[in-house]
Amino acid sequence: MKRIRIGQLSRQWLATTPARSPTTTTATTTASRVSILLLLSRPAPAPTALHAQIRCQSTTTAITPEAIFDEPESKESKEPPEESASSHQANSPLPSPHPDKALRSAKLASLHARLSLSSKIPLPTLARALVDPSADAHPYFNNANLAYVGASRLQYHTSEWLVTRYPRLPMDIIFAAMKSFAGEPALHRVARSWGVEAAGAPGEEVDPGYLQFAKDKPSVMMHKWGYARAEAKELVKYKWRRGMSSRVVFDDPFGNTIPPKKTNEVEVSDARNTKELLMEDAEKNAHANFVRAVIGAIYLHCGSDTTKTFVKSHILSRQLDLSNLFEFDLPERELTRLCDRENFDPPVARLLSETGRLSRTPVYVVGIYSGRDKLSEAAGANLLVAKRAAAINALKAWYLYSPGHVGLPSDTFAEDAAPWKPAYVDIGEIIS
Repeated sequence: MKRIRIGQLSRQWLATTPARSPTTTTATTTASRVSILLLLSRPAPAPTALHAQIRCQSTTTAITPEAIFDEPESKESKEPPEESASSHQANSPLPSPHPDKALRSAKLASLHARLSLSSKIPLPTLARALVDPSADAHPYFNNANLAYVGASRLQYHTSEWLVTRYPRLPMDIIFAAMKSFAGEPALHRVARSWGVEAAGAPGEEVDPGYLQFAKDKPSVMMHKWGYARAEAKELVKYKWRRGMSSRVVFDDPFGNTIPPKKTNEVEVSDARNTKELLMEDAEKNAHANFVRAVIGAIYLHCGSDTTKTFVKSHILSRQLDLSNLFEFDLPERELTRLCDRENFDPPVARLLSETGRLSRTPVYVVGIYSGRDKLSEAAGANLLVAKRAAAINALKAWYLYSPGHVGLPSDTFAEDAAPWKPAYVDIGEIIS
């Protein structure tokens, strides 16, 4: 049997491989992307293999522009008006890079590896997560749908972790903690810590590894669903009081009122400041939507267990001092009502120690006792300040009680999971 030389085989392969010029490849990519948009805008025809490929084009890595248009020509493709329309729009630039460019982006591949994402998540999906709706309005090529799914999963895992870990937290503190973990400023910092860089302006020529958003256009606010109050303007103008039940039912997941639509009437003196604020809000919102879109992509491709692990590693692992979120108006009265509700002895403040009473900087240490049990103690410059601080410490010790690492409701979603053990549920906060 005659041996085949490797060098001769490689020369034959290079000789038979057709060469492509960069101009031809760019024109083919642009024409294929625009043709996809035209086909998606038509009424739904009979299901064929062509439409199955087009539907999966933005998420799979096996589809190429040449494979989409290998189908035989039909009667519709021979119509002169549609051919002229596609040839006219093929020369116009695309609002975002073609999904096929994601396979050749080193920056996108490094981001995929830096986040330790599964191989089940293709690069075109990660590239789609980097396209904000303000850059590309087409829902098949932006991250609006992925961000909506990711926001729902993120808020679910954050709320269940807070409620089971700290069952005595007041509802307004839970809202503030959720915003600290899953709010727009927090997600903006998470995206920046991932090394995500924003492009100067969105367009077809941008590398798919850059975050693309328009700074002069409003984006999609993922947490602005729910009910819009009819009296929203009056709430802002007259500062009407909103009850906690009303905030839970009507407002957004963070307990904030959905603001009314802003008008374009801006004073000349405030035009520059308003423009700068809008640019900052657009940047923060784009980074936050990218984090939500990544979580949504993980949920769709890898499942709920992988999503929960990712949220725990990147979101819930961040340090947050919940004790700094409390603000009490009348802590002594609230502590008295708490002891009365729990059938404890009324709280009594006692002076434990003091120093420098006649000096410029005296220090008093006051303790709060309920019968023989010492609830808390604090130091202050005078007796009233020390008593108030001791009452606040007692209330914080009650509200920040934690039963430890307990099972979450999402742990029972697996098929081989253990039966659910009900978590501790507190009677509720003190209404003062």
